[in-house]
Amino acid sequence: RIPNVMASTRLKLQFLAPRRGLRFFGSAPSISSKPRVVILGSGWGGFYAARSIDKNKYDVRVISPSNHFTFTPLVPSSAVGTLEFRCIQEPVRTINGLAEYYQAKARDINTDERMIHCRDIFKERDFRVPYDYLIIACGSKTNTFETPGVDEREGKEVQFLKNLYHARQIRYRILECFERAGMPDIDPKERNHLLSFVVVGGGPTSCEFTGELHDFITEDCTRWFPDLKDHITITLLEAGDTLLGSFDRSLADYVMKSLKNRAVNIRLCTPVVAVEDHPYGDIPEDIKENGTGSRIGAAARLGDGSVLPFGLMVWSAGLKQVNFIEAVGLKHGPTGRLLVDQYLRVHDQEDRILAIGDCAVCEEEPLPALAKVAEQQAKYVAKMLNNKPNGVTNLPIPDKPFKFFNPGSMAQIGGWRAVLDFSHVGNKEKEMSGPTITGFAAWLTWRSAYWGRQVSLRNKILIPLHWFQSWIFGRDICRF
Repeated sequence: RIPNVMASTRLKLQFLAPRRGLRFFGSAPSISSKPRVVILGSGWGGFYAARSIDKNKYDVRVISPSNHFTFTPLVPSSAVGTLEFRCIQEPVRTINGLAEYYQAKARDINTDERMIHCRDIFKERDFRVPYDYLIIACGSKTNTFETPGVDEREGKEVQFLKNLYHARQIRYRILECFERAGMPDIDPKERNHLLSFVVVGGGPTSCEFTGELHDFITEDCTRWFPDLKDHITITLLEAGDTLLGSFDRSLADYVMKSLKNRAVNIRLCTPVVAVEDHPYGDIPEDIKENGTGSRIGAAARLGDGSVLPFGLMVWSAGLKQVNFIEAVGLKHGPTGRLLVDQYLRVHDQEDRILAIGDCAVCEEEPLPALAKVAEQQAKYVAKMLNNKPNGVTNLPIPDKPFKFFNPGSMAQIGGWRAVLDFSHVGNKEKEMSGPTITGFAAWLTWRSAYWGRQVSLRNKILIPLHWFQSWIFGRDICRF
């Protein structure tokens, strides 16, 4: 009787298994009768759009090379071990009701056939995905302004600070510099070179990372590498004449004073014009060019003509469009972002395609590339789709155009300090002027606000635990 049961089970499984003729990965028609909404990107715009669209009404699919959403305000903390990487990300596949997710890059859009040409990131296999409605939320990437040497050394001495991969690389490189600097018989010039940390950019991300880096080095690294503490330097470079240019000037001055008091070298009006090879110093000839005996390091050539050697440079100086946005056959604005109308519909594709976040701009009311802008736009387009009457194929025109509501700005700068800027709260039609807050109260508000913004209960539990762990036991200095 047992073989008969097994045979019966196999027959049932074969019956339930999908037939090859019905299986599709893109170009085959959807089995679902619901209109299909395809979202490109899993950042602030794409993730919140996918969460907010009514899954009972639409077949929602996400295409992105990253299979998770990253809570970017906490990336600087994860780069030094204050938080662990996995507690600031949300897997795309955990979105309730999501029909499918493809880990791939969009390559092109055929608007006549309503088809997206994609390529998976593993085997670079091309496939197509049809859509009824398309939301482009591809975000942006780090802008090096074609500075010579930056792209060539990215991933080595130079690191970007945009996602979790970058944060992991930064932590790896910091610890590498300390371990190499602690080797016996190392040349003092090489030690100073390795322990020179440079941050490029004066925005909130750069200032937050600088503060986190200082705390990590002074509270943890010097504890385990006490002989190296007198060789460490941290330098913050900014091409403009102030830090935190979008914040109230009094807050920018407070941040600058606070960082300087903690021995951070701040150099304003000092752009990086090139990153070049630079010898570590006098190293014995019998030491080969690998490991601790690497003879050539890196240095930044600055706009004032000086040269600044470094063991790690974190570049967070600007944003530009990803390759797909630059190449796609849709209308672009002066900065390369896709042109949208006041309802976030792409020009000449108003009936089917929307664009939100860093990759989109409305000429009538251009907005900065900020997470809070992308999130609000995502909820706006989701509401547009959810309110679309059944049987209507083209995207409707909402009663009101999109209006960004500015909730204020925050930045923590380490040392249990932060700044809050509520001097411009609201939208252009109704803007309110609130207070500016600094110090411990601002830091406590910063942590509370970002803890409350977490999507999953899991992360709401893990984040306070990691904060407590790093406070009591210190940050992890393992390198693996």
